[in-house]
Amino acid sequence: MESHGAGLRRVLVLAFCVVGIWSAYIYQGVLQETVSTKRFGPDNLRFEHLAFLNLAQSVCACGTVIKLWSSSSNGGAPWWSYWSAGITNTIGPAMGIEALKYISYPAQVLAKSSKMIPVMLMGALVYGIRYSIPEYVCSLLVAGGVSVFALSKTSSKTISKLAHPNAPLGYGLCFLNLAFDGFTNATQDSITARYPKTSAWEIMLGMNLWGTIYNMVFMFGWPGASGYSAVQFCKQHPEAAWDIFLYCLCGAVGQNFIFLTISRFGSLTNTTITTTRKFVSIVVSSLLSGNPLSTKQWGSVFMVFSGLSYQIYLKWKKLQRFQKKRKSM
Repeated sequence: MESHGAGLRRVLVLAFCVVGIWSAYIYQGVLQETVSTKRFGPDNLRFEHLAFLNLAQSVCACGTVIKLWSSSSNGGAPWWSYWSAGITNTIGPAMGIEALKYISYPAQVLAKSSKMIPVMLMGALVYGIRYSIPEYVCSLLVAGGVSVFALSKTSSKTISKLAHPNAPLGYGLCFLNLAFDGFTNATQDSITARYPKTSAWEIMLGMNLWGTIYNMVFMFGWPGASGYSAVQFCKQHPEAAWDIFLYCLCGAVGQNFIFLTISRFGSLTNTTITTTRKFVSIVVSSLLSGNPLSTKQWGSVFMVFSGLSYQIYLKWKKLQRFQKKRKSM
């Protein structure tokens, strides 16, 4: 009975994590699209300072974990060790969110889902890593799906919502975002290898602390910097300020759910949850936010998520083999 109760609690915690991640990030996606495309107030102006969202989110995320960090055990990575990862973690997401001026939200989500492609290219060309045929099949499905989506004709309704329609620039910013994310992830892995006692919440605080510092310098570091205009816009358009606040709150809550999932169930479970969440975000954007997709674009979406699902399955099989090997030792 006791083991049955523990199993039930584990299932309930997993369900709690799934609901938390899906709710936070799907709603954040809706808000992100709203802030980047909506015209606010009687003057019918767009909020052009999208990098301000990253600053606001970093500040909000720091606030949610500062108490946890202050009571954490000794032996974790010092706060200054995140300075280099903080740079790329500031520039990368800023490029990703700026892309929404040029491409639709579904296109941005799909492009950013192809993270495995630059990782495999770097691994094969720079480090000489050999990948299996199934792994290359995964990357080809994802690359093919993103390419078909990018080359398909976007509906005039979707284009009319964009501030400056420019597909090559938008996709270029997304792929630069992925390249910077790759460096950020590698640096985080290096930090946790040097300081094994570092908790997920300490990493979250360290990254967001440096993100706040860098974004503050970028947004308010000199007279006439874009941060002042962003604050002024929010004062004149309270509706935009409220959307930005909710966006930041969703991001902070979502990050905590992600770290809870990783700490309880591992990174593979978290990858599965976040991958399915991205697919649902595209469906929600298409149905609720007025971004109709053509049959060819829906086909490319399924290509990408088939590749991602196959990648998750391969990781699961690899994990099963590793666990069996450990038990036999």
